[in-house]
Amino acid sequence: MALILFWGSLGVILYSYVLFPLLVILRGVLWRKPYKSEEMHPLPLVSVIIAAYNEEREIGGKLENILSLDYPRERLEVIIASDGSIDRTNAIVQSYEGRGIKLLALSRLGKAGALNAAVAASTGEILVFSDANSLYKVDALRALVRPFADATVGGVAGNQCYIKKKEASSVGAGERSYWDFDRIMKQFESGAGNTISATGAIYAIRRSLFEPVVEGVTDDFFTSTSVIAKGYRLVFAPDAIAYEAVAGSSKREFGRKVRVITRGLRGVFIARRQLLNPFRYGFYALQLFSHKALRRLVVYPLIVLLLVNPFLWQIALFYKLTMLGQIAFYGLGLLGLILDGTRLGRLKLLTIPYFFCLVNAAVLVATINIMRGQQIKRWEPQRKVEQSEV
Repeated sequence: MALILFWGSLGVILYSYVLFPLLVILRGVLWRKPYKSEEMHPLPLVSVIIAAYNEEREIGGKLENILSLDYPRERLEVIIASDGSIDRTNAIVQSYEGRGIKLLALSRLGKAGALNAAVAASTGEILVFSDANSLYKVDALRALVRPFADATVGGVAGNQCYIKKKEASSVGAGERSYWDFDRIMKQFESGAGNTISATGAIYAIRRSLFEPVVEGVTDDFFTSTSVIAKGYRLVFAPDAIAYEAVAGSSKREFGRKVRVITRGLRGVFIARRQLLNPFRYGFYALQLFSHKALRRLVVYPLIVLLLVNPFLWQIALFYKLTMLGQIAFYGLGLLGLILDGTRLGRLKLLTIPYFFCLVNAAVLVATINIMRGQQIKRWEPQRKVEQSEV
């Protein structure tokens, strides 16, 4: 029985972290599905939509960034949905109304309600969604809308790049390493069909494909996958770049991961479970299940592997090596926690195991949330001003 559990768990882990990525890369190389990506004339009317709650530290810089973009002002609409903000967010946004920024001062609805209200108030044929703390490269909007020249493209995922902090936490460095790998995966996924979903920092969809966001799910996942549910492509634009700071502290990042994973799993299994049907959605169904479900739940095979390995210690040298390997890996993760924020703690030898352990611990909490029927409907930004460099 221990052998079955060991090899079954190891098989799931290897598939999630090795075989599935290799399969995506191989498909991306062998199965090319090109799409048109060129500047349209005239450029489409774009509505940039941002849901904000108590973003007085970030919103001014965000608005200055949007207004400085290389996109014609007459083709650009900017709507800030302030979700019951009680700080100076509304006053700051109002000071930009003379420059074409629209404020929706809402009662506290939750992010889903705020986004739905903003979309209802918008007029653009292309809806661009962004976060208050992400800053766009000057040509990001032009790059983001180019793939819409292809009638088969319904949505475009932009490229989120993390800013390097001078005093980055260990988990922040781990997060940046993860996204470097994820960016590669998105390119291969998109080149052969669809990228799995978009990140909330920068993505766009056709207005005609928007569905009101439901409560308790990740809004960027739900909105971007509505494109695929309706038979259109969701592609990745690597040159549509948004810069964002990495996590400032492990405690804040752990809480954020719990919220994201709780809402993300609900999104997959409740709001978008139809996309898991391979007979209708083909390879995308496998991508969605492998990346958004199986990889997030791989913590359970990891626990099983760790628990059964000692019972196989005497059988062969291989099982001794796997046991020692697990102890070494989790030991490096623990050392990363202890040295968090120090120069040694930012070594990849420590940041990657530490980030891996933190994410999987967050999955445990998130799955408990889901089993208890807990929904997370509101978000509470927890940011601090930190020095950074690109």
